[in-house]
Amino acid sequence: MAIIVDKEQKRRDIALSCKSLVLANGINSLSVAALAKEAGIGKGTVYEYFKNKEEILFEIVNIMMQEHSSKLLGELESLGSTKEKIKKFSEFFYSEQDKELRSMYKAFTALSLGSPTQEMLAFQTTSMQNYYDVFESILKIGIEKGELRDSSLSLAKGIFVVGKGMYVVSETTTSIIDIELELNQFIDALFELMEV
Repeated sequence: MAIIVDKEQKRRDIALSCKSLVLANGINSLSVAALAKEAGIGKGTVYEYFKNKEEILFEIVNIMMQEHSSKLLGELESLGSTKEKIKKFSEFFYSEQDKELRSMYKAFTALSLGSPTQEMLAFQTTSMQNYYDVFESILKIGIEKGELRDSSLSLAKGIFVVGKGMYVVSETTTSIIDIELELNQFIDALFELMEV
């Protein structure tokens, strides 16, 4: 009797088995052979599931972002004020628990900027939209609860992009030394303007 393989699960398992190697060495310095060895499979098996090593990184980031999103939604539910929720949402950019995801996401973003594929662009667009939708819903609930002015919603996209921009600046320059401090000061100042 033939063994039925869940190809999606196998793909996921291969990618996750390579996660620590990618974190330790980056994707550029690794070969498919090294990734196959880490996964405990043959090089040919890697190519059954992935076109190249970059697709393995893509899969790892995808899995990690799904896990992060689920965890974030649960954490947001336990918080009371809109300001607390926005600060929790922004913790991704500096929290120790999200360090691995940030590292993988940076590698993926660099790859996407250098040689983007349609799949990468679609993933980046979908990911950004999903996180933006969560961010926007936090503000909408704050407005409904009477915490924020109605006009706060018109700032949503700008606030969202500024947070990401501050992170990029903190990673690529010495202009922002303490991203946690800078983001929280920014959020505090915004809430002085947005709160009812």
